[in-house]
Amino acid sequence: MVLHRDGSGLEHRTFRDLPTLLRAGDALVLNETRVIPARLHARKQPGGGRVELLLLRRLEPQTWQTLVGGKGVRPGSRLVVDGGPTAEVLEDLGRARRVIRFAEPLSPQLEGIGEMPLPPYIHSPLQSPDEYQTVFARLPGSAAAPTAGLHFTPELLQRIEAAGVLLVHLTLHIGLDTFAPVTEDIAEDHPIHTEWCQLAPAAAEALQATRLTGGRIIAVGTTSVRTLESAASKAIPGRVVAPYEGPTDLYILPGHSFRAVDGMVTNFHLPRSTLLMLVSAFAGRKPILAAYESAKAHDYRFYSFGDAMLIV
Repeated sequence: MVLHRDGSGLEHRTFRDLPTLLRAGDALVLNETRVIPARLHARKQPGGGRVELLLLRRLEPQTWQTLVGGKGVRPGSRLVVDGGPTAEVLEDLGRARRVIRFAEPLSPQLEGIGEMPLPPYIHSPLQSPDEYQTVFARLPGSAAAPTAGLHFTPELLQRIEAAGVLLVHLTLHIGLDTFAPVTEDIAEDHPIHTEWCQLAPAAAEALQATRLTGGRIIAVGTTSVRTLESAASKAIPGRVVAPYEGPTDLYILPGHSFRAVDGMVTNFHLPRSTLLMLVSAFAGRKPILAAYESAKAHDYRFYSFGDAMLIV
């Protein structure tokens, strides 16, 4: 689906049409984070009760912020990971979040002991772990895939570059807060935790040149949008973005003034999600609701492996 923010309506296209919908001189911004095998199985010691761990963010080589499934996992609890090291719970961050220190650095072992953290509504096993990676995934660190990027193939990216569009890369390592439902009655009360992101100096310069020559900055996925807008908030007057590396807790709601993003590629999101609020902030609540009604009428697919829309 193509949604035009100038009010000229909707188009129903296929994703392979994207090179014809972009313009020579545009920049297409891709999040090159890579999903890690972040789901681990463990047992409590003593007692042997089963525990599931979902690694959210590495704090130090042996210390991770983790989502825990299981009862009685409190600070001081000791665990042993199936096929892996022992661990100790250091801190309770509220709800199911814990800080856990492992006896050894985990990253070198994850390919052997971890599982891909697929969304709970996907019940069929993947034929290959790469099915839940973008073709441009490079830097390990995410607990979920930047799903708007799953539509791209190497051939499509070649066609986009051949059309005169610049490919620019950034990184945001995704935690599960990106997908957590908003349960508060007032959207501003919803807590947003930080995620690590990076926009390198060369990428910032490329985006500055794109804007100066009249090209558009098209973000692939809400994670790219959040990184770009976080970098824009650090920019001095006259610059579209500044190089940035560090945490972001940017929460984009209707009323946000977009500084860096002229368009976005995004999937169809669920009600009461921060993702739906972000796209509504960009395109307007009423146009997004109308677009979603049209998507339902035309049998578009929602969720991570669903269809996409281009908002320009």
